[in-house]
Amino acid sequence: MIIQPIIDLVAIVAKSGIHQAILSPGSRCAPLTLAFARHKDIHCRTISDERSAAFIALGMAQQLDKAVVLVCTSGSAALNYAPAVAEAYFQQVPLLIITADRPKEWIDQWDGQTIRQENIYGNHVKGSFNFPDEFSHPDKVWHAHRISNEAIKLAQTYPYGPVHINIPLREPFYPTKEEQYDYEQPHILYSEITGITVLTEDDKIKLKHALSSFKKILIVPGQHKPDDLLKSLLDQAIDGDQGVLVADGISNMSSINSITYHDHFLPYHASHETYKPDLIISFGKSIISKSLKRFLRNSGAEHWHIQENGYLPDTYQSLAIHIKTHPIDFFNFFIKNATAIDVNFKDSWTLADQKVADNIGEILKQVDFGEYKSFYKILPHLPSSSKLHLSNSMGVRYYNFLGAKSPTYEVICNRGTSGIDGSNSTAVGCAFTTKDPITLITGDMAFFYDRNAFWHNYSMPNLRIIIMNNHAGGIFRLIEGPSDQPELEEFFETRQALDAEHLCRELGFKYFRAENEQTLDEVMKIFFHKSVHPQILEVFSDSKANAEIFQRVKSDIKNLLTDSSQNYSL
Repeated sequence: MIIQPIIDLVAIVAKSGIHQAILSPGSRCAPLTLAFARHKDIHCRTISDERSAAFIALGMAQQLDKAVVLVCTSGSAALNYAPAVAEAYFQQVPLLIITADRPKEWIDQWDGQTIRQENIYGNHVKGSFNFPDEFSHPDKVWHAHRISNEAIKLAQTYPYGPVHINIPLREPFYPTKEEQYDYEQPHILYSEITGITVLTEDDKIKLKHALSSFKKILIVPGQHKPDDLLKSLLDQAIDGDQGVLVADGISNMSSINSITYHDHFLPYHASHETYKPDLIISFGKSIISKSLKRFLRNSGAEHWHIQENGYLPDTYQSLAIHIKTHPIDFFNFFIKNATAIDVNFKDSWTLADQKVADNIGEILKQVDFGEYKSFYKILPHLPSSSKLHLSNSMGVRYYNFLGAKSPTYEVICNRGTSGIDGSNSTAVGCAFTTKDPITLITGDMAFFYDRNAFWHNYSMPNLRIIIMNNHAGGIFRLIEGPSDQPELEEFFETRQALDAEHLCRELGFKYFRAENEQTLDEVMKIFFHKSVHPQILEVFSDSKANAEIFQRVKSDIKNLLTDSSQNYSL
């Protein structure tokens, strides 16, 4: 049976410019599935595992800057979306989540595939709507159209985020052969006119006066998409000695003049007064570096955060001004009005960063083969016009320690909730949106946790995956606390004996393995060549040895930075 308000919902989605949908099989959701699948302007893919489906949609929406639709059946299927929904909420990624449901009278009656789906995602969505369950009165149809419009607009209004529509459906679910889908029935389509939030002249006068009292300004971008204009403005500020830019890997804002090795030297120089800022200017979302967060929280500096709208975290416990504008607008103002910073402050950061940059390569050449050296050797081979996905745990941390300056690729990591659960799927979603090379560098735990990312029938010739397999959750050897416990191997590392070769054989992926430096070098010569199918490289190492190498690198850098004979400590 065709339910016209559901057809209208799909028509409104398409006319709003949303053209991608990820559907998961089910019977209760059949009216939704057919309505999306039969619309000529919506590209639908089917992904059987809802947890993976949601992360795939997230990976697509990250790239498209536009909502992607998710559709699933009733019951636990909707709960399986939850990890990706939370990630999308904190990463401010737009998703339109549509869940089929039982009619309200059948909730809590032991009916099959029935749970409490209203507001199922709690505070991790921007809004949650319940569709009418019948349309006998015209007001019910009007209400359905209004919900469709409001949900779409809410998902794509800054700050972006996931929005949920729960739709109770009664049998019959399937149309007869004679029934036709009419996407042109009259309905209201909301339009929106939004102005750009810019600094007023009064704002500029106040900020200029405030800036004049600061001489040690630290600019700290959080996770952000690449933006050439914004990056150019930051470069101008650095070149003009107006601030020091500390760029985590996920900020996509690092340049040849920015600070990227802060994770190495801050633990040894954080107490030095010359490093302490008196003003922190931030934009974007979270940063990776725990050392940097701890340093900024203890610095005593005033904090200004640039963000157009939305809730405002006080990450460094010193938030003084929320500047409600786009960072481009602010830094256009900043480079025209900020004065030169204290030269000792700038030199302290710059010299420490340069010291690590000049020596880390030689230090890593001297250590044994393992994860750290593998990361160091792999990164220079990444295709320039590519997108690099990093899994959480050690993957993103190794990248940050290696301090890439001005990479030509985009860096992507699910740092909204910082979980390992959807790394594969997010990279797959990204691969669906572009022909550019996509590389995922991941750990074995994150990779095997998300194997169903590849359980579908769509080609991904541009996908490359590098697995750092130490047969354990090796990060726990590097964290103070679990590394000292006798239960480490069984209850924290949770050691496993899996490798990806059999999975590659099942999936038809090309498989490479490297167990030493020479083999890795040989594989890197061909790994990024074009291919018909995805390719996986599995780099094997020992968890205990990786921990020892990590500590040796830290020790060598500490010695480098604190050796008074080099006249370096500031």
